[in-house]
Amino acid sequence: MKLRTATPIVLAAALVLTTAACGGGGATQPSGDGKSFEFWSFSGINQKQSVEDYKKINPSVQVKLTEVGTSTETAQALTTALAGGKVPDLVLIQGDDLPKFVQQPQNFQDLRQYGADKIKGDYLDWVISQPTAKTGEIIGIPTDVGGMAVAYRTDLFKEAGLPTDRDEVSKLWPTWDAFIETGKKYTAATGKAFVDNAGTSVFYQAVNQGPEKYHDPSGNVVYATSPQVKTAFDLGIKAAQAGITAKQSSFEDGWSAAMGKGDYAVISAPSWLLGQIRSNAPATKGKWDVAKIPGGAGNWGGSYLAIPKGAANPKAAWDYISKMQSPQGQLEHFVGSGALPTTPSVYQDPKLLGAKDPFFSDAPIGKIYTDSLLGLKPFLIGPESAAIGQEFLNAITNVEQGKGDPATAWDTALANIKTAIGK
Repeated sequence: MKLRTATPIVLAAALVLTTAACGGGGATQPSGDGKSFEFWSFSGINQKQSVEDYKKINPSVQVKLTEVGTSTETAQALTTALAGGKVPDLVLIQGDDLPKFVQQPQNFQDLRQYGADKIKGDYLDWVISQPTAKTGEIIGIPTDVGGMAVAYRTDLFKEAGLPTDRDEVSKLWPTWDAFIETGKKYTAATGKAFVDNAGTSVFYQAVNQGPEKYHDPSGNVVYATSPQVKTAFDLGIKAAQAGITAKQSSFEDGWSAAMGKGDYAVISAPSWLLGQIRSNAPATKGKWDVAKIPGGAGNWGGSYLAIPKGAANPKAAWDYISKMQSPQGQLEHFVGSGALPTTPSVYQDPKLLGAKDPFFSDAPIGKIYTDSLLGLKPFLIGPESAAIGQEFLNAITNVEQGKGDPATAWDTALANIKTAIGK
């Protein structure tokens, strides 16, 4: 998966912020009036809907929402902003990008001053621990988690002679090896690709399903020796060589277009990705369904809301967090968008368990995604996780595209990771 080119907003923001940094940085921020705040989000997750929901209950508050770009581009823009002293009041940070910011808690408001320490029990322990610094500061509040499942085209499965009922489809792939074998059957029957790509739809899923990923519980990097990582990588290479992928890198233009045209029948879909399927392929409503992920459990993704230290309107930003990320707020957002709550008190709520998505053939998405979370063994995400994952993904993609040697791909990835992170 290659990162998309920075949007004009990102480039303009970077220029302004770099100029501010050259001007001395650390500028004093105005105190704000509590009736407005500036919010930076990344694109593709319909944050606009959340803001509109907030304004319905707080019509007098003005929210300036900027979708900066991808999650990586947003994190880069935030890094520049923190260096320059001109920051937004509120920013959404993707889970893999969060650890490097947690290492510098002095750059953010300690949300305990607003009562975060009193509500941290509302959230999954392993989720709220991630924005908590070693010195105790809480710099973010979780917005969602990325429970796993597989979205598939029922019409294309029927054409291939495969079952279409979600329970029967789930039985096709209790393991990732079985998933790849199912892909071979589909491709043999149709002559078409089974899955979008081997990197994000196989490797990224499998590597997020065990108790230890790129770091051990103490924070030491173990990417080169972790059995979980090597097994996931080998599965990615196996899928890349099996001839079952569309070779479409996730989140790029070709991937989106191919989704609507039916160029592949399956995509691994954490809960937050369902919205992208809806927006990228609106004409396919009712042709999709959702089955269990091979292995049954796991988590990919999830995000956090943070307030930079120099925010002009921190109280207004906190009011947004406290209302929209409460258990009830997260539940309502799930009903409207499918973003899976991080608040276990709502996991038995009929609104969640009874939630069905008409776009996905009335799949009971609340139960499917909650079940995938409840079986998860949490793993540590470290400050190098994003860079490590990207290099493993690059190596698998190179093999998939015919540019890399599968026999040396693992060693190539390890060498590139060592260059990227220095260890």
